[in-house]
Amino acid sequence: MPLVTVDEKTMDVAAGTRLTIAIERAGVEIGHRCGGKARCTTCRVVVHEGEPSDMTRAEFVRLREAGLLGSHRLSCQLVVEGDMRLSSVMTKQNQEWLDTGPQLDPDVKPEPDRFDRATLEAEHPG
Repeated sequence: MPLVTVDEKTMDVAAGTRLTIAIERAGVEIGHRCGGKARCTTCRVVVHEGEPSDMTRAEFVRLREAGLLGSHRLSCQLVVEGDMRLSSVMTKQNQEWLDTGPQLDPDVKPEPDRFDRATLEAEHPG
């Protein structure tokens, strides 16, 4: 099983687990205010090691719109495939939220199809 380290907490995670869910299981109350649909960026993370090279179209578009493409990833759009080391950005504690957001579906929404960044940039110039 892959090892995921988030905010210095390490745990074994079953391959295929949605990253936001894995982060929550590690005890980090990461935001997912839009319910994990790549709309709000509150689930964004900085990946230090093990960053997947592909991404969903929804993640690409949202990160680019927010000026975060290349520096952050949306944990709601990633699934654990191998070892990763990352930092959360927005949590219940540092944002002083009452909750982290709606309960997440275990599957990536809206489109789980993944593409390399060059393909997405060609489709969405800008």
